[in-house]
Amino acid sequence: MPEGRHRWTLAGMRRTFALTTLLAMGAALTGPAGSVQAAPGRDRSPDGWKLALPGYRFSFPRDHAAHPDHRTEWWYYTGHLTGAEGREWGFQLTCFRVGLRHETPRPGLAWDARDIQFGHFTLTDQRAGTFHVAERRARSVPRFAHARADRYDVRQQDWSMRLEGDHHRLVAGDGDTRLELDLLPAKPPVIQGVNGVSAKSAGRGQASHYVSFTRLGGTGLLARGKARERVSVQAWMDHEWGSNQMAADEVGWDWFSIQLDDGREAMFYLLRRADDTVVPQSSATWVDREGKARHLSLGDFRIRPTARWTSPRTRATYPAGWRIAVPGEDTELEIKPRMADQELVTSASTGVAYWEGAV
Repeated sequence: MPEGRHRWTLAGMRRTFALTTLLAMGAALTGPAGSVQAAPGRDRSPDGWKLALPGYRFSFPRDHAAHPDHRTEWWYYTGHLTGAEGREWGFQLTCFRVGLRHETPRPGLAWDARDIQFGHFTLTDQRAGTFHVAERRARSVPRFAHARADRYDVRQQDWSMRLEGDHHRLVAGDGDTRLELDLLPAKPPVIQGVNGVSAKSAGRGQASHYVSFTRLGGTGLLARGKARERVSVQAWMDHEWGSNQMAADEVGWDWFSIQLDDGREAMFYLLRRADDTVVPQSSATWVDREGKARHLSLGDFRIRPTARWTSPRTRATYPAGWRIAVPGEDTELEIKPRMADQELVTSASTGVAYWEGAV
């Protein structure tokens, strides 16, 4: 598994999105590794960014929007598409917002950008055995990109994510591939972590504010060349923001979200150091059928790789199968990729490589 770093991000991160019989995988980026600590008693880093600290009180729909006082933020959708004849695809659509400075842009200077945004879009065609990847990169300036702070409305050129009432509207595409989705949450948002923060290390502010929609359903339109197909959708959405999430010796994380066919969901993450040991702050969340969430500490679950795959492009070796056990829930899961090669090499945007796809 790659352990290199690239400025404000880390290489070799992996997230997994899972459905019991229809499973998918994903990946996420973090803020600057090993960035400076805030002095005790302060809520900001020395360079002015607001830290994710315990005691945060979430408010919706406000917190679905952007948080420009924090350096790093992302909105992240992963899920499955099913066509009328049962054909299946996996998808990912993500926007990463990275603060260039915490000051408000100067009045009258439209190109005086405060943020830069990156976008990743993937489509796994399980029947054809193909994995389509598209990227976006733009400064947050008019006509190119924005992430509004007053409402959930994120745009990167011709890609968009927004909230209309309770509906999540998504648009993304590249070349002759385009996806438009209308998603509706089946459960209320879940706050991940403890006391308003999802800890990534023991240091002050090395955490994020993290909220998930653990089960969204809906419909969409998938266009590929001249073919246009209506699809049904089952998805998961994450939104995280913070300013100093990971310690200097952490190289990334393995992340899983799981939707069980009996109506329960779970999220797991293992934070990894360079020597492949797991950070004690790694944790999980278990969500019951009614949407009530329970936090799990590292000792409450076990994750074991069962296979490995080496990329022919980056030579990175990734786990390619897992067993997950949650003794307190009397649950054991086995996860297998639908395709081996679902690696993103994002040289045109974030510059990182990671594995994500349908499983």
